[in-house]
Amino acid sequence: MKKPSSIPIYKVMLVRESGLSASEKEITNPKIAASIARDYLDGCDREHFIVLLLDSRNRVTGINTVSVGSLSTTVVHPREVFKPAMLANANSVIICHNHPSGDPWPSPDDNEMFRRLILAGELLGIKVHDAIIIGDVEHYSSQSGVTFTLPS
Repeated sequence: MKKPSSIPIYKVMLVRESGLSASEKEITNPKIAASIARDYLDGCDREHFIVLLLDSRNRVTGINTVSVGSLSTTVVHPREVFKPAMLANANSVIICHNHPSGDPWPSPDDNEMFRRLILAGELLGIKVHDAIIIGDVEHYSSQSGVTFTLPS
């Protein structure tokens, strides 16, 4: 006779760690998203990859640090990007990371990662509005470079 085994039962939840003051929570253009990301990443000496979680009116409902890397790279997997988005019932996301070198321009690896995350988001029904790279002082780059339109 086979001995019964135990099957784990999990409770999945999102835990709020803290908060971030922001003058604007509604993202209508890349500059606002970059400002929020810059405030969150202020003082980071290594590359951090974060995701801004947005509701259906493009308001930031949360920020999650997906990965912390080295001075010039961080490892990002789509499941880690979209896990907090799914748990928070996000309608869409903006992905962001910093370049501690100060140069905000995307590398070929950055461009490929952005492409992969857009495809993964399409499969999950979570739109990736933009990929923002934070450089030094007020410099940033935006993959979309477009103004966000709010749903009617």
